[in-house]
Amino acid sequence: MWDRHARWWQETFTDGADPEYEHEILPGIAAELSGCHRILDLGCGEGQVARYLLRSLPAPAAVVGIDRSVAQLANAQLANAQLAGDPAPHYLRGEGERLPFADASFDGVVCALVIEHAEDADAVLDEVARVLAPGGRFVLLVNHPLLQGSGSGLVDDQILGETYWRVGPYLDEGVTWEEVDAGVRIPFAHRPLSRYVNPLAEHDLLLVHMREPAPPAELLATSVAPDLEQSIPRLLAMRFEHRPRAAGPSPWVGAGTRVEATYHRPEACDDRPSRGASDG
Repeated sequence: MWDRHARWWQETFTDGADPEYEHEILPGIAAELSGCHRILDLGCGEGQVARYLLRSLPAPAAVVGIDRSVAQLANAQLANAQLAGDPAPHYLRGEGERLPFADASFDGVVCALVIEHAEDADAVLDEVARVLAPGGRFVLLVNHPLLQGSGSGLVDDQILGETYWRVGPYLDEGVTWEEVDAGVRIPFAHRPLSRYVNPLAEHDLLLVHMREPAPPAELLATSVAPDLEQSIPRLLAMRFEHRPRAAGPSPWVGAGTRVEATYHRPEACDDRPSRGASDG
């Protein structure tokens, strides 16, 4: 599918073509991963996130992109060839469900608008936890699962004279094929937020920061209710940190007895962005 749509993706979303990537997604990811030095771009596509990280972060040692699409990776390599000696990402063909890296290989991982298209999201999250070093950060960016799921959207009822945002069946998991452009149909898997947060928590990846940015004004130019849509986030960005629990007894010892778990302080990323700095 992504081989077939690689040209459409490049023309529609890269090199400044999409205001949401330019103003929200790319700078937001860089802010969340500031201070990381070995970064994996999981589902890198044609590599614009990886290239942006190399340009914007203070000398990371390496950015590696992995994707299953041959055509997308070919476009990524063509973009590398135009960097004229500047640092370039490294790219590999592979799948998020079976990452070809040793345990604790990275101190930063980003998965931007990819996991909704994964065949096995739980396996992807398991692999992220495996390759992320203690103290490392994982940035997960998804279409907002409550407000942008199947059945959600703007309703302009001309009969009743009401305009409102409808929320679809949030707890129902499923895959829908959506025509996102003329002749371009993409599958989107909807999952409630707990389906991301809980599996990662089981691997000691704790949610420490969330962003729900307002849509860029450029995207609302043709909206019948721009003020309403300006208050409805399209994206949800989450930063998790790998905080392994210290060895010892289970935090639940017996009825009525609670022992607080002790966490190692993250050490892999040494320049933590403040809440303000990560607002893109």
